[in-house]
Amino acid sequence: MNITLVAGARPNFMKIAPMIKAIQAAQKAGKNIQYRLVHTGQHYDKKMSADFFEQLGIPEPHTNLECGGGTQAEQTAAIMVKFEQELMANKPDLVLVVGDVTSTMACTITAKKLCIDAAHVEAGIRSGDMTMPEEINRIVTDSLCDYFFTTSEQANKQLQKAGVADKAIFFVGNTMIDTLFQNIERIKQPDFWSGYKLEAGKYFLVTLHRPSNVDDPKKLEAILAAIEEASLDYPIVFPVHPRTRNIIDKFNISEKKILMIDPQPYLEFMYLVKNAKGIITDSGGITEEATVLHIPCLTLRNSTERPETVTIGTNELIGDEIHKLKPSLKKIIDGEWKKGAVPPFWDGHTSERIVDALVKLYP
Repeated sequence: MNITLVAGARPNFMKIAPMIKAIQAAQKAGKNIQYRLVHTGQHYDKKMSADFFEQLGIPEPHTNLECGGGTQAEQTAAIMVKFEQELMANKPDLVLVVGDVTSTMACTITAKKLCIDAAHVEAGIRSGDMTMPEEINRIVTDSLCDYFFTTSEQANKQLQKAGVADKAIFFVGNTMIDTLFQNIERIKQPDFWSGYKLEAGKYFLVTLHRPSNVDDPKKLEAILAAIEEASLDYPIVFPVHPRTRNIIDKFNISEKKILMIDPQPYLEFMYLVKNAKGIITDSGGITEEATVLHIPCLTLRNSTERPETVTIGTNELIGDEIHKLKPSLKKIIDGEWKKGAVPPFWDGHTSERIVDALVKLYP
């Protein structure tokens, strides 16, 4: 069988990397499976894209559609136009998309309009928040796909509720955790670590990029001030997403204790995650990694598409109630945070299960 793998943005690369390794292992075992890697170019900044390909050992894409920039609509349209040309020139048996970014939705629509099968890795997750572009991407993608690879029982239930047949759902686990386990011995201390005199377990890690948190400069400033106050004497390391950086620079937002650094390559960022006292974020993926590494995590969102990180893992939702930061960080500092457990199948072998299923589907 011939598969087209789609990667477009930073979270995709972490999910695609172990898939490629699993396909290569299947090829060595004599399985009839070939792939073509398409990079849509949705993330075109080197720190948000190229570094990940290098560090995770992802082969050079067979093609880069170079669809970076523009509004949601402009980017969706650009990806669909160029991906249609790609599929017409190199028609696969299956298009496999991952995650919930613009590329995920755009490439699924394009494939199905050309009557090509589509499969979704990380299918069925829902936040219930229709103000999130990702939620729309998830719903559209899952409404069109033929096969669904899920990370949790909750995701299975969401798909069943939407009418997806059980035979099309494969509960396989989390490919991001595959990448984590495959690279945990390779993580490395960032260059700035010694200069800032950071110590393992003695700093908080912050990531913020959701429009609801960063687009309003007053809200962003209030969040950062609350984090600074609640963290007591602990340093705060803040790798700043380009979207957030634009707001910070435009409105001269700064806090004395917050170390605002550039986005980090995967190996350096995971070093920061693994060694943090606790994490404050509005990212979904980081809550998964924190859960597996047993790092306390606070999410500045009112809902999450990854509820298992709360019900099973180390994550808790704070939402817009910034006043909860102080007592929450105190619990972390005092060692009173919940320990958490690891969800089923988050064991580092998800990609192998996906490839095994695909080989059986397309003998």
